[in-house]
Amino acid sequence: MSTRDLTLSDGRTLQVWTAGDLGGLALVFLPGTPAGVTPEVELVDAAAAAGVGLVSIARPGYGRSTRLPGRSVADVVPDTAEVLAQLGCGGVVVLGWSGGGPHALACAARLPSCRAAASLAGAGPDDTDLDLDAGMASDNIEEFAAARSGEPALRSWLEQAALSLTSLDPDGVIEAMGALLPPADRAALTPARAQHFAASFREALAAGVDGWLDDDLAFVRPWGFDLAGIAVPVAVWQGDQDTMVPPAHGRWLAEHLPTAVPHWLPGDGHMSAGYDHMDEIVTDLVALAR
Repeated sequence: MSTRDLTLSDGRTLQVWTAGDLGGLALVFLPGTPAGVTPEVELVDAAAAAGVGLVSIARPGYGRSTRLPGRSVADVVPDTAEVLAQLGCGGVVVLGWSGGGPHALACAARLPSCRAAASLAGAGPDDTDLDLDAGMASDNIEEFAAARSGEPALRSWLEQAALSLTSLDPDGVIEAMGALLPPADRAALTPARAQHFAASFREALAAGVDGWLDDDLAFVRPWGFDLAGIAVPVAVWQGDQDTMVPPAHGRWLAEHLPTAVPHWLPGDGHMSAGYDHMDEIVTDLVALAR
């Protein structure tokens, strides 16, 4: 396992974390919003069990990755393609959790080496008939409202939120996230997971809120690719107790992705959907690609 900074052709740097053998099929993990680049132990173990290498990329503005102001969701594709070329990767599967979900769909649509993708508790698009806010906890509703108001309002909101997130200790994670966590997620956030979660926030926001801000702005603008044009299999994983990205998002994606393979998780929330099902998610994703 290693972390490195790769320099892109335009001079920007992306922070990349890798594990395992990248010579065969590799799993590209696109983390949430906000999140650092180091994957959870459950994902590392699941990738090893499935016999695939693992690559995780910090999006521009997070950690040590250079900001790309005004980026769209689709901009993840050329960045990912260049990282994979530098690492010598061939075919890949792409998993996006939460805010990584839309970016995984972009890879499914436009990344030539992508054989299959999975959206795990991933958000749907804002410029459709989907009501993004329905069933969502108040903190996330406020965040999306600030994003729709534009960069100044959003930056002010995020900088205030970041003050608490970057000072969290593991014991404070559940308390700080409040209504965002239904009982299933509170149970899933064991002390070890809470410690990683707190460290991920600190890593993601070490240089400020730019990555978080650019993610949020990209979510409420056109994503830059056509969902209907996706040809590779896309697994949609969704817990019915999720209050960060409510079940309506997963249902909408399952109905509008032509190659969708839906997986509904009764009783699961936003965190437990991934933490408690990662082996199943990765095994299924690798099977879709073969």
